[in-house]
Amino acid sequence: MRFWLRNDEMALEEMVQRLNAVSKRTDEIMHYDISPLRAADIQDQLQKRFAYLSGGRGQDGSPVITFPDYPAFGDVPDKEFQNVMTYLTSIPSLQDAGIGFILVIDRRQDKWTSVKASILRIAASFPANLQLVLVLRPTGFFQRTLSDLAFRFNRDDFKMKVPVIMLSSVPELHSYIDKSQLTEDLGGTLDYCHSRWLCRRTAIESFALLVKQTAQVLQAFGTELAETELPNDVQSTSSVLRAHTEKKDRAKEDMRLALDEGRSVLESIREPLGRGPEQSPNQDQLDSQSTVQRLLAQLSETEAAFDEFWAKHQRKLEQCLQLRHFEQDFREVKAALDVLAQKIATFTDVGNSLAHVEHLLKDLASFEEKSSAVTQRARTLALEGERLIELKHYAVDSIRPKCHELHQLCDQFAADVGRRRGLLGRALDLHGLLEASMKWCDEGIYLLASQPVDKCQAQDGAEAALQEVEKFLETRAENKIQELSKIYQDYEPILTRDLLEHVQKVFRKQESVEEMFHRRQASLKKLAAKQTRPVQPVAPRPEAPAKSPCPSPGIRRGSEIHSSEGSVLRRGPYRRARSEVSEGRQGRGRSTGDEESLAVLRRHVMNELLDTERVYVEELLCILEGYAAEMDNPLMTHLISTGLQNKKDVLFGNMEEIYHFHNRIFLRELENYIDCPELVGRCFLERMEQFQVYEKYCQNKPRSESLWRQCSDCPFFQECQKKLDHKLSLDSYLLKPVQRITKYQLLLKEMLKYSKSCEGAEDLQEALSSILGILKAVNDSMHLIAITGYEGNLSDLGKLLMQGSFSVWTDHKKGHAKVKDLARFKPMQRHLFLHEKAVLFCKKREENGEGYEKAPSYSFKQSLNMTAVGITENVKGDAKKFEIWYNAREEVYIVQAPTPEIKAAWVSEIRKVLTSQLQACREASQHRALEQSHSLPLPAPAGTSPSKGNTKDVRKLEERKTDPLNLEGYVGPAPLPRPPEKDRGWSKTSNPPEAPEDNDGWSSAEEPVNSSDAEEEGRAGLRKLVPGKYTVTGLDEKGGPDALVLRSGDEVELVQEGDEGLWFVRNVSSGGEGWLPARNLSALLGQRGAPGCLSSPESSAGSALLSASSSCSESCAAALADLQG
Repeated sequence: MRFWLRNDEMALEEMVQRLNAVSKRTDEIMHYDISPLRAADIQDQLQKRFAYLSGGRGQDGSPVITFPDYPAFGDVPDKEFQNVMTYLTSIPSLQDAGIGFILVIDRRQDKWTSVKASILRIAASFPANLQLVLVLRPTGFFQRTLSDLAFRFNRDDFKMKVPVIMLSSVPELHSYIDKSQLTEDLGGTLDYCHSRWLCRRTAIESFALLVKQTAQVLQAFGTELAETELPNDVQSTSSVLRAHTEKKDRAKEDMRLALDEGRSVLESIREPLGRGPEQSPNQDQLDSQSTVQRLLAQLSETEAAFDEFWAKHQRKLEQCLQLRHFEQDFREVKAALDVLAQKIATFTDVGNSLAHVEHLLKDLASFEEKSSAVTQRARTLALEGERLIELKHYAVDSIRPKCHELHQLCDQFAADVGRRRGLLGRALDLHGLLEASMKWCDEGIYLLASQPVDKCQAQDGAEAALQEVEKFLETRAENKIQELSKIYQDYEPILTRDLLEHVQKVFRKQESVEEMFHRRQASLKKLAAKQTRPVQPVAPRPEAPAKSPCPSPGIRRGSEIHSSEGSVLRRGPYRRARSEVSEGRQGRGRSTGDEESLAVLRRHVMNELLDTERVYVEELLCILEGYAAEMDNPLMTHLISTGLQNKKDVLFGNMEEIYHFHNRIFLRELENYIDCPELVGRCFLERMEQFQVYEKYCQNKPRSESLWRQCSDCPFFQECQKKLDHKLSLDSYLLKPVQRITKYQLLLKEMLKYSKSCEGAEDLQEALSSILGILKAVNDSMHLIAITGYEGNLSDLGKLLMQGSFSVWTDHKKGHAKVKDLARFKPMQRHLFLHEKAVLFCKKREENGEGYEKAPSYSFKQSLNMTAVGITENVKGDAKKFEIWYNAREEVYIVQAPTPEIKAAWVSEIRKVLTSQLQACREASQHRALEQSHSLPLPAPAGTSPSKGNTKDVRKLEERKTDPLNLEGYVGPAPLPRPPEKDRGWSKTSNPPEAPEDNDGWSSAEEPVNSSDAEEEGRAGLRKLVPGKYTVTGLDEKGGPDALVLRSGDEVELVQEGDEGLWFVRNVSSGGEGWLPARNLSALLGQRGAPGCLSSPESSAGSALLSASSSCSESCAAALADLQG
């Protein structure tokens, strides 16, 4: 425990001494040191008035005590008489009391015996000095005569040392004491009221007691304050200071009341004196006034002593509070500085590129700016501590070390930041040198690649190219890494292992480029050298031989040609080999140059990706800190309008989630691919799931835009924009995430363009497709959330596959004929949403407004379950139309797409949905068939007539065997199926001959559905085959190991018709070829060029055969082939 220091102990001792002196002087003033009696103690005895002190004085100033006529004087007890005498003699001042008292005994109405008894009693018990005793003897003749005689003969019995004078009348008394000093009952003019005197004395003594008690209370209070323990925290110190102040205020209030009481007593003493100038105060009144004034002076002294002590005590508490505040702030600032020191210690990255180092410098500057508030607070706190020391704070020994520590921590942090900035500056220089060298190498590679080899073969071209090479080599001094050892020495503090490898890599590339230039320079010098043809001696030409008969021109030309050809043949292999070597060298040179050029382009795209990514992250952080965080700032609350309150999530959506993803994950991972940009597609693929956050942001964008339009003129936005110094308003920055997600696909396309022969090309293509898929999903979801009026849950319909606007005609079997005809010719504009389980028909409604307010809404009209949907791909008369029909064509919707391409995409997607549903139904049917196969009866022997039920089982078994999705498992000896009566988009499997021809087990959805073209054509028997492509709709009997096998769904081409009714057939799907009978082909092949139809089964799984027309796209055929395989 800590108590007051020495100065406080001295202050307490000084106050105690002064207050003890006040108490002592108060007792002296009231003569309590001589007689402790107070009027309040003997008030009843004084009220009997058998003696009183009127205030009169004798000629020499002796106090006069009057014993009035009191018949019962003899009955007053001795104790009471003694108390009254003691009290009355203690009232005058010591100086007056030292002169001696004059006693006036009035016994005019009494007897001599009473006079004698009174004198004897006074002589025996009077406690003070006596100067004179004046007795007014009885006025009766007998008693007066008796008193004269008795007094003469009994004078010695009184035993008094002062004279006792017997007076016969009042006038005789006036000869001893002036009339002005005697009361009216003694013939004087002195104004005296005994009850008033008694009240005054009681008040004076009460005030004196109050002064003494106040001094004692303040003394105890001061001791309590001085011994109070100094708290160790701000709150406790504030509480102690507040409690002591309250106690001080109460003590001061008590002193104020005491002063008011003293002034009131003094006023009551002075009041009679102001009634008239003829009345002059007597000595007793003057003594009382002096007593009260002296008591007031003692009370003022008491207050002054306490005020002086309180000032010191209060200062001590305030200094203690200042110390606690300083210590608390010191702990907080030191903790903050320690955190800053830890953070700056983690800044060890020196960057892997020039842009990265610049980004790190920006981060360091931002960190320093944010930490400046902490360091400024620390330095301000140190100055505050120094100010306390200058003001002579009692805890100087505790404050001074903390100030030194704060200065040391701030200086250390500044030194760490400066050291870090210096390292980054050196890293910036090194990366600048490396990038300059890389740029020089790239430019050199460009230069070498751009020089045409054919022109360099000529002397002029070689000289021009040589000048370019030599001029470029002159620039290497300022862009080249001269010595690795010097780099190691100059940049040793920042050379990490990765950076060292990068330096070595750049140096090797630089050497390689230099070597390429030197080789090119040597080659060009050789080509540029002027070639002088040497002069060789030639033998003289011999005489012309004798002319021979000229051969025929044809023979000569032939010989010449032969000779020439022989020459060519002789020189051909050498020249060809030389040419191939030359071309090979040029090809390798071009390929090397092209690869270097592509690498530079890839690096350029990667730098753009990283730079824009960093800017994007900084912009998001700026918005989150400058706008979103400020919405929670209490100082900015008054600027936020009512409509904007509690709407931060609506305005900013999940921008914070997007920022954390890019800042903490994606940007850091992108930086790992800076040296291998062609592999950056992997980074996108690994984080593709996290990109789904953009879908949520885009879905919220219309709400955000609507809120912005309502509150764009809010002062809050203007103030934030002013603080951020932005030229654009907030809505421009809220569009950044939408712009960024669309930017990625452009950058990936550029990267893929320059990386087609690289290792990561497939990853780039997949990443591009995934990003485009996300953009499509975002776009589709934006339309999906605008659907109104749908009572169900849209998520129950499965994934949204496609959406778009179409013209739709309806044709329903059930309905009035006029309505039906009207519906055929009047199209409806509908927006279709294709889900995995249903297709929705909605009416598009445009909204008024600007920006996102123009986003349409869709009123739900109708939904078709995909389990009962079928399509007809082609509709006569328009290549952009197709049919969607429902419940076996009870409802038909003719849909017209904006373009044939959109139609093809929709038909393909619907085919995929229906095919997947059909495959699921087939698999379920096969699973149930396998479970029931053990309970089926054995087939009846030949010649017996099977029952109807067994026939159905056999038929179902045969149908399972001829399942078009599982055709490879069937190798039975059954004869070829008969050709169908009509060529249909959907066809039934042929029954065995013994099966009854009924439709048991087929539902309405299983009935054959004809395309519009196929329904118009009907024929019986075999049809005429012509060369072309067809699709197999039946099953070929396997004739032998080498025979061409056709499966349902295969695409075949009839190449040529041979003898004996055989056709040469090429199986496009399997690649096989062979000769097949026309009779079999007629039964196996579908209609050439007929439109394909797809339908999904509704009740019986796997009851219809899927046939694809020859007009199906290759992708659909491949998908079906995969299913069949």
